[in-house]
Amino acid sequence: MARRVAAAAGPLGDDFSFVSPVAKYVLFFFNLLFWVISMVMVAVGVYARLLKHAEAAMACLAVDPAILLIMVGVLTFLITFCGCVGSLRENICLLQLFSVCLTIIFLLQLAVGVLGFVFSDEARGKVSEIINGAIVHYRDDLDLQNLIDFGQKEFSCCGGVSYKDWSQNMYFNCTATNPSRERCAVPFSCCLHDPQQAVINTMCGHGMQARGYLEASAFIHTNGCIDKLVNWTHSNLFLLGGITLGLALPQLVGIILAQLLINQIRDQIKLQLYNQQHRADPWY
Repeated sequence: MARRVAAAAGPLGDDFSFVSPVAKYVLFFFNLLFWVISMVMVAVGVYARLLKHAEAAMACLAVDPAILLIMVGVLTFLITFCGCVGSLRENICLLQLFSVCLTIIFLLQLAVGVLGFVFSDEARGKVSEIINGAIVHYRDDLDLQNLIDFGQKEFSCCGGVSYKDWSQNMYFNCTATNPSRERCAVPFSCCLHDPQQAVINTMCGHGMQARGYLEASAFIHTNGCIDKLVNWTHSNLFLLGGITLGLALPQLVGIILAQLLINQIRDQIKLQLYNQQHRADPWY
């Protein structure tokens, strides 16, 4: 009788484990990949930050792409570190923390998407506020300047609502008391592109704010970037949906794998306790 009990308990003995090596190491390498990516993001952000002058670094922290890159990199580093160590060491607390953080981030992304769709007017106002703030600090931050120039070239636009929004910047301000050489000008990224022009004329936007819409439209883009951005968003909903799904899918995979591994570890703990109780039983 004892032999039959031992034989029946054999498959669930010390060599048996509920923890799947596939789930464990897939989750580990999944987190390791994003852990390395997060370190690269932090390194690039710190490097970009150190290249700036001290005055420029303090001018516009809220819209600094380098600071944003560092923050996202540090957050990703901490979360994926929990996932790496938790999966490798089979630590339930770290895996739970990893799963909860991913769930919160996923729900926040979902909430932002829904709120942006429902409160589109308010979202448009917030975008307008961000763009106007970026215009004000255009010359204060090189990364921000390159970002604005890239956006104006890609969307063939100038300013927020119109090209005259550049008067909010102290260098491009159109008042008579402004001593800047760029008074009443707009950045060269607002200018119409001439395919036959081999060298970019960075002075092409000078004096454009003093001209009317029809006169200025012969040299620069007069439409603002807000309307162009809204129209582009409406025209590329499927692309944006695909990007959103691409960002959400790894998070869902991480959450599912973490929960699967947590359940397997708990089953393994129950098995170990069961075996310990039966070893202590003199009739085992």
